[in-house]
Amino acid sequence: MLLALDAMGGDHAPASVIEGASIARERHPDLKFLLVGNREQVEPLLSSRKNLGGNAEILHTETFIAGDAKPSLALRQGGGTSMRLAIEAVASGRAEGVVSAGNTGALMVLSKFVLRTLPGVDRPAIASLYPTLRGESAMLDMGANVECDARNLFQFGVMGSAYVTALLGIPRPRVGLLNIGSEDLKGHDALRAAAAHFREIGEALPLEFHGFIEGNDITGGTVDVVVTDGFSGNIAIKMGEGTIKMFSEYLKSAYRSSLLAKLGYLLSAPALSTLKKKLDPRHYNGGVLLGLNGVVVKSHGGADGLSFANAVSVAYDLIGFKLNEKISAELKLPALSPSIASD
Repeated sequence: MLLALDAMGGDHAPASVIEGASIARERHPDLKFLLVGNREQVEPLLSSRKNLGGNAEILHTETFIAGDAKPSLALRQGGGTSMRLAIEAVASGRAEGVVSAGNTGALMVLSKFVLRTLPGVDRPAIASLYPTLRGESAMLDMGANVECDARNLFQFGVMGSAYVTALLGIPRPRVGLLNIGSEDLKGHDALRAAAAHFREIGEALPLEFHGFIEGNDITGGTVDVVVTDGFSGNIAIKMGEGTIKMFSEYLKSAYRSSLLAKLGYLLSAPALSTLKKKLDPRHYNGGVLLGLNGVVVKSHGGADGLSFANAVSVAYDLIGFKLNEKISAELKLPALSPSIASD
């Protein structure tokens, strides 16, 4: 399997990208890479990673998309950049997927323009895993689509279900629509219409429709797939990240407050280490742009080597699972056509 990596995307590129590729290849020995970036910067880093020798090639370019570049500008002037060339490698069949820690908006716009959406998908959505009280769940959309209609939300549910099956091995994921209440009459028209679609034909799909869920159900693990528009999804996930950071700072402050507290820290250090690993955002790195005619994974911009390696592993798993083929097959089910097409 060959993946195209945007070697110049991210705050710590290209060092974090090369380190991540090396870690990922230790996990998946059949992986090979097309590193798209400045040869003068990439080659010295590549030569220091013995397990990448003969398993990675460089596609040279001296230009890249800045982290603060507007998506519209990236679309007009992004030709020849490391991100654009990496995406084009997937479109041409040279690579099976692409991973980038670069500008999120630019990656979305360029990927949609170059790869197009899968048949039956109107808009791609960003999906990612997050920790819950019951293990892990997925949320989508996380920022790609500020406004969504019922058709979009239904498609997100189908795509999210296939995504969770691929990464977590759940054969019939529980799908819930994020709302301001669990009652059937709550929420706006698009949410209620999407719920009606799921109830009408959800049994024809490999998923279980739970119904409406509220904010506290997200971390509670009530469902395996949380479906929402990108506006609410992005706020929810950023709120979660901020809460974890606040909790960590409070905990540090509490342990520093007295000599007895410091002694308590020493006694609880092993348990705290386990907690830290459980909440470490690096282990959940790798947001997927679902619905595109190719596998595109977005890594955090500030990712280190381990974090980027996890994003690469996500791409590896989704390609191996043949995610896009399964999404296309599920959205082509005869039962979907009459009610959805009329919206």
